[in-house]
Amino acid sequence: MTPLHVTKRAAAEIFGTSLGGATFRLSVVYWTVVFLSSSVLWGFVGTDPFDSAMGKLVHYALAALMTFGITAILSRLRALSVVWKAVLCFELALVAAPIYVLIDLAIYAICTYPTPIVFSWTETAYNLVYGTSLFFGWSCLYMSLQYSFEVREQERRLAAAREEALSAQMRALRYQVNPHFLFNTLNSMAGLIEEGATDKARDMVLSLSSFLRTTLELDPLQDVPLKDEIALQRGYLDIERNRFSDRMTVNISMAPEVSDALVPSLILQPLVENAVKHGVGRRPGDVEIRISASGDADNLSLVVENDMVHGQDASEAAVEGMGIGLRNVAERIAARFPGAASCVGSIVSPGRYRATLTMPLRLA
Repeated sequence: MTPLHVTKRAAAEIFGTSLGGATFRLSVVYWTVVFLSSSVLWGFVGTDPFDSAMGKLVHYALAALMTFGITAILSRLRALSVVWKAVLCFELALVAAPIYVLIDLAIYAICTYPTPIVFSWTETAYNLVYGTSLFFGWSCLYMSLQYSFEVREQERRLAAAREEALSAQMRALRYQVNPHFLFNTLNSMAGLIEEGATDKARDMVLSLSSFLRTTLELDPLQDVPLKDEIALQRGYLDIERNRFSDRMTVNISMAPEVSDALVPSLILQPLVENAVKHGVGRRPGDVEIRISASGDADNLSLVVENDMVHGQDASEAAVEGMGIGLRNVAERIAARFPGAASCVGSIVSPGRYRATLTMPLRLA
């Protein structure tokens, strides 16, 4: 089970428990306010609130129990539209009101026994209207409470999705700066120093320092202009070119209209590292690495191509590790642009590999 599913299941459990507890507390507050306000209002018309307190307490306690039945029905039909929920609330209030009036009459008869009660259609109609308003008011309050918890549940789900997206980005970033690149660069520096090529060694140190500083300062959740991303990859390739200067050729082309397009930071790094590691690092002889960027009205297309070992097929390339960087980039842009981005790799000709990254075109 993925962390996202665990988080969602936990959120659902918490949601249910919290809603039930909040419903109970709201019910206590609601009927307490009804009891107190009713006692005060009846006191203004001449009824002693203390004499009628016990009867009202029993009456409203039973009414509160009825609202739990209403709540159960509304909870089961929570998928209805707002209009149908309003209609349902009113219908439930109409059904509960006569029961409320009968309970009131029964309590009144018990309190005045053995004196017979005097039935009044006018007072009964008033009680029906009053009871309907009480239950309809409760139903609306509960629906509001339910809606607030649904919003909170949606926020939890969005937070879980964001956490999953961030996790995918962090997994991708673990592969952004390949440790082998650092080791190989340091070894190359040591070799240059031993050969007395201190100027080249110094240039590599400065280039490496600049590259590492830039990558560490980048926020993985922030987008950067494509021209900055390309410049960073150019710096990386300049470092690698010092190791393979005799047989590594780099060609970078970027359409002017997409230079300010926004892309996730370091999105090209795994693809470029793949091109160096599985192209220059494994194929003897000259190797070309080509990076190109183009776009149309809606989409931005980034392509990284490299020469590779002749006769190697796509499955072998994936097994040897070329699929790891591709997969991490694919996960990252899938989380960043759900359903609107893709990252695919394929062998386009014998000894030539291409990774194509497509995402929505957004200009800075």
